[in-house]
Amino acid sequence: MSPPPHTPPASSSFSSLALSPPTLTNLERMGYLEMTPIQAASLPPALLGKDIIAQAKTGSGKTAAFALTLLANLNARRFAVQSLVLCPTRELADQVSAEIRRLARADDNIKLVTLCGGVPLRGQLATLEHGAHIVVGTPGRVMDHLARESLKLDALNTLVLDEADRMLDMGFFDDIVTVAKQCPKARQTLLFSATYPEGIAKLAAQFMREPITVKVQAQHTGGAIEQRWYEVADNARTAAVSLLLNHFRPASTLAFCNTKAQCRKLADALRAQGFSALALYGELEQRERDQVLVRFANRSCSILVATDVAARGLDIANLAAVINVDVTPDPEVHIHRIGRTGRAGESGLVLNLVSMDEMGSVGKIEVLQGRESVWHPLDECKPTGKGALVPPMITVHIQGGRKEKIRPGDVLGALTADLGYTREQIGKIDVNEFSTYVAVDRAIAHDAARRLNDGRIKGKSVKVRVLED
Repeated sequence: MSPPPHTPPASSSFSSLALSPPTLTNLERMGYLEMTPIQAASLPPALLGKDIIAQAKTGSGKTAAFALTLLANLNARRFAVQSLVLCPTRELADQVSAEIRRLARADDNIKLVTLCGGVPLRGQLATLEHGAHIVVGTPGRVMDHLARESLKLDALNTLVLDEADRMLDMGFFDDIVTVAKQCPKARQTLLFSATYPEGIAKLAAQFMREPITVKVQAQHTGGAIEQRWYEVADNARTAAVSLLLNHFRPASTLAFCNTKAQCRKLADALRAQGFSALALYGELEQRERDQVLVRFANRSCSILVATDVAARGLDIANLAAVINVDVTPDPEVHIHRIGRTGRAGESGLVLNLVSMDEMGSVGKIEVLQGRESVWHPLDECKPTGKGALVPPMITVHIQGGRKEKIRPGDVLGALTADLGYTREQIGKIDVNEFSTYVAVDRAIAHDAARRLNDGRIKGKSVKVRVLED
């Protein structure tokens, strides 16, 4: 039996915490003034050195909760790995690394390295040789470096398990235990999980010391998210999805299917109808996965069709709508799905398609949310715009990334100062290890790619192509 949930402090201001003045100034600069519920519940005991089991969904502010703790425990003058964050996927590890770097700006010279599969070992080995304070990684690759003795954990004081339930789903229980056994016994352990399966208690019993359990409300309160439910025949789901898209015309949509086969089929069908749709599922190669995620996040793809496994840890800003093409049998997964829209005070739209066979699952969701579903007839949906939903941007792929010392500013300079495009015509720029992706206004995409191919970035010729469906 887990301990009773910890009660959050009366004050929800970061200034009520024992954080350094530079950290508080940096938080203010980042717009972090008030703690989210999970931060208010977990940070005070965590900053006192307590082990924590925190139940919180993606988007609840959990990354800042554990990042501020591990940064408070860090001695920048000691050049050794003092914090390890284990994540289920490379995408989540990248997001966590970026957030920790932003929060660490208040401290001088904090070195962080991300260790994930799908990336050559060579670069990671070189980075580790130069030393790091914080390691963020996936269990398999972290174990690989431990086996090679390129990663040493004898100076570790904080171990974080992020999205622990997802890691258990992916079969990482034994790997987590193996890694934890190589950490000093006197460390602090912080475990974050959206749900609380049996394996979490088993993990806690193995290597946590009198952990404090904190839990925040699972369901979304207030009216930020509008949920609509539609009854459909099993074989009519694809037609229903295009009807909903043509009626509501959301700028960006995340559509969930229960299997990868359904994902592929739906994305193909939507593309055939002129929609800009991409599929995200577990068996994609890392390069393809990176491209899909970049294109959806930078507004050059309107619809991402995904499985729950593939979308775990995915955090897209300003997501207009979620469509549940299939109802999930797990009500907590439903909460997880819909929590990706209606964030940061924005309104969100959730459209649920339900066959007769899935009505039992809807009942479980109603119990968890504490309210009845609002049903609408599908035939009230009529096309409300002219033509297909076309995203405003197109992604241009540049062969070359961090390894070639390319930075976002170099790409922006090449497009604006050298080629004369306006800043408004350029969107998000993502620089990866070996590739750079830049979103540009649809009207200039092919021209920009051709001119970049003929020109130079940082004085070097580059290969450039347009990514289209």
